[in-house]
Amino acid sequence: MKIYHNPRCSKSRETLAIIQKAGKQVEIIDYQNQVPTEKELIAIIKLLGINAEDLVRKGEDVYKEKFKGKKITQQEWVKILIEHPKLIERPIVINGDKAIIGRPPEKVLELF
Repeated sequence: MKIYHNPRCSKSRETLAIIQKAGKQVEIIDYQNQVPTEKELIAIIKLLGINAEDLVRKGEDVYKEKFKGKKITQQEWVKILIEHPKLIERPIVINGDKAIIGRPPEKVLELF
């Protein structure tokens, strides 16, 4: 099991706590310091069953200032998310061939 985690995010911390309380082994990836590669991010998006734009945190200032209202392709979104990892929705939890965004944190229980 992997969690793409932001230690400053309360939802991410809550999701990690649920995983650890359940006694699951988890690899913690601080995705802002260990940014996923393009290949990894595409695989994550595919596992989540969403479009790249669906992974974007649209409340962030950088989104509002640079990208809001623009026509952006899926491939361009992937590159934007790598360039601006703060825009990646969190936490993302992967277990085998299943993945979820832990919002609400209890959603992670679907992976157990």
